[in-house]
Amino acid sequence: MRSTKFKNYEDLPLTLTVPEVGEALGISRASAYELVRSKGFPSIRIGTRILVPKDKLIAWINEQVEVNG
Repeated sequence: MRSTKFKNYEDLPLTLTVPEVGEALGISRASAYELVRSKGFPSIRIGTRILVPKDKLIAWINEQVEVNG
């Protein structure tokens, strides 16, 4: 099993790079790049860098959760 440096939301930096998003979500780097380019995913561009604000990532994750009731 792959180890990650992120154990909970508090461990995440204020903004995440695309590889950090992949690590936090447990997906490959390629899948993370595909995700940040998808419509509706919260990312910002600063020059050539793509960053994802931690609070927006957490909100996006919560929106994706399906509630079975």
